[in-house]
Amino acid sequence: MRLNISEQNEIVRIEVQEERMDAHNSGDLKEQMLQLFDEGKCNLLIDLSEVRFVDSSGLGALVSGFKNASAREGSLKLCCLQPQVRSMFELTRLHRVFEIFPSSEEALESF
Repeated sequence: MRLNISEQNEIVRIEVQEERMDAHNSGDLKEQMLQLFDEGKCNLLIDLSEVRFVDSSGLGALVSGFKNASAREGSLKLCCLQPQVRSMFELTRLHRVFEIFPSSEEALESF
């Protein structure tokens, strides 16, 4: 999975640079998040602006990251969801679990 990772004010922004986040590549995101947590970085912003499709494996990776961040007194927030991806979060009611922002700027300000 292609990920662009940057850090700003102790917040790590992970841009997922794939159209699909599914069983074939979501493990890469999960591993990257675990590595960041191991390094003591507990505030993550996941930018999904390029993602057009997410399946249960992709959602599972995000939920895993959310739980790990919470356990370390950090937070994992999402931004820039495409309409199809947003509808998947609403169908699964995960939009009630995650803080979801329309832009990365708004998300960064919320930390």
